[in-house]
Amino acid sequence: SVSEGKHVPLTLYTSKMFPSAGSATSNTVQIDRSSSSSASQLESKISDLDSFSQSQNVSYQQQPIESSFEIEEKEGEESEDNSHDSDSELHLPAGQHLLVDIKNVDPEFLNSEQRLATAMVELITESQLTLLSYHCHSLVPIGVSCAGVLLESHVAFHTWPLQGVIVMDLFTCGSGKLIPILPLVEKIFGVPAEGEDSEDPIMLWSHKLRGFREGFVPDYDPSRNPLDSDTGRFITGRHQEDVKVPILSASTTFQTVDVYDLIDPATRNVQKFHKSLEDDNSYESLHSEHFGLNRVLLLDGVIQSTLFGDAPYHESIVHPAMITHPNPKRVAIIGGGEGATLREILKHNTVEQAVMIEIDEGVVSLSKDYLPEWQDCSSIAHHEGRDAWCFNDTRADARFEDAMAYFTDNFSPNKDDNDGHNESPYEVIVMDCLDPNDKVEFAEFLYTSDTYIQSLHNALADDGILVVQVGASPKIHQAADETGGFVNRSEMMKKLNQYGFESIHIYDESHSGFFASWSTLLAFKDAATRDRWYRSPSEIELDLSRRILPTKEGKSSLRYFDGATMKSYQTPGKFFETVYCLQEEQPQECIDMSYVSTSSAYNPVHERHAIHKPIKSVLAHSSA
Repeated sequence: SVSEGKHVPLTLYTSKMFPSAGSATSNTVQIDRSSSSSASQLESKISDLDSFSQSQNVSYQQQPIESSFEIEEKEGEESEDNSHDSDSELHLPAGQHLLVDIKNVDPEFLNSEQRLATAMVELITESQLTLLSYHCHSLVPIGVSCAGVLLESHVAFHTWPLQGVIVMDLFTCGSGKLIPILPLVEKIFGVPAEGEDSEDPIMLWSHKLRGFREGFVPDYDPSRNPLDSDTGRFITGRHQEDVKVPILSASTTFQTVDVYDLIDPATRNVQKFHKSLEDDNSYESLHSEHFGLNRVLLLDGVIQSTLFGDAPYHESIVHPAMITHPNPKRVAIIGGGEGATLREILKHNTVEQAVMIEIDEGVVSLSKDYLPEWQDCSSIAHHEGRDAWCFNDTRADARFEDAMAYFTDNFSPNKDDNDGHNESPYEVIVMDCLDPNDKVEFAEFLYTSDTYIQSLHNALADDGILVVQVGASPKIHQAADETGGFVNRSEMMKKLNQYGFESIHIYDESHSGFFASWSTLLAFKDAATRDRWYRSPSEIELDLSRRILPTKEGKSSLRYFDGATMKSYQTPGKFFETVYCLQEEQPQECIDMSYVSTSSAYNPVHERHAIHKPIKSVLAHSSA
């Protein structure tokens, strides 16, 4: 039947058969979608096909199937159904393409033209799409090919019964979602083979946006479509993952939240993963943590964190600054809704208050349910005042409000000191929120607002340190930040120096799980504080042993960061220097590498060539 609100226009149906020795039977069904058509007429047409198939000695047996995964949509959250809401959308040059491969499927099912046709009709009906006609061939010596014409576009598949394989594609125009029907595809077409030795069906899939949206779809903004961002490029658009399971698709008041479980065959083995789930005392089962799924969090389609990159990313943005400061007691986090940045800050025994300012309480709540490792403080829970859930730590102070407004209201240079409400300054502020190259208006404000950046400076104690994650590290052949895709990063560096930060340093971490090395910026309010940045690995290790809360077994609660890692952060990479020197007005130090800049602003040339000179001695030299 036609979904309510849909209109099927007058269609002309043309079909031509070509004789082929490779085709044993051929069946075409045109479905009457006129106003007099009904579900009973559709069932009658399928019954006719059933009778024809039986005359060809094709057996039929329906088998109930359970899907191996389901996508959860949180109750009360906004979600779209799979229907295509507007007829006008069907005429736009844009669509979605779902590609599915399933193996270990029942050979009898794969060689039954009738069962496959019934499955196709069921899939289209349950997906709230509109089938106009379909055409199936039973092939010689074995196999079936089917194609269905939809009001929205088409569905097609081919089977290899002896190998237990079916490959299919579903293309639709309009905005209706296709990924949510994956459990239905697996349930209907993933019919398991009979026999004790048969393996469970395995499904590979990918989803791609097709055609053109910008310029055709009114008010289309690719930054607001998760499938047009990291989700499409790195998750749904890749067909090689052995396991790719959508775990959550939800919307908070502020953004979309998606969670996927993955196995990338480039780094993990699906057979080893399955073996790790067995209780056979094998190496895999005894060390299952090395063979498990990688969980990925995406906000508005942008990768925010991964299970395998959790420790490298969050430890790298927290501990270098925290261990450089001699005594960080009050620390602020801007963003960090999944909770892992807070988790790392709470490992420092000097911390008396950790204030997390996150506008989206929904992300914290969803992360608690779907990303429990990110908020797990059980390694230090035995210490007084601590708790297995990081947000229950007595030092944790989560404030669900606009961080930009918080800092400008409390630390703006125009703030009235007599308003009766004064916040104490922070020793360290960690800005773990939007990337500087995110194509959203708020990202530009975060990285370029004069009032906000000046407020951050005012919010720090005299020896305070500002930490900012500043996106993907530059490539050695890319344009300067000021003219490329990271103009916001370039602007922030200039304004940090303009508003009084005496020294700026940048480093990168290549194991964060973002398909690129990731950069972190440190801005020192007082240049003297940076003297501790260049300590030796052994000095760092000694300080960590005194500072970091140990586990119950007396071991370090850190999983990634140590003195040797800190050493790798102390000197910026060659690519930072190269891109820095590509500025339109080339700095003098890039022309003459022996030149010592008189500026205390971000300067990777100086850092690479005069790395061990204390910054205060350079400043003294330049003033002389």
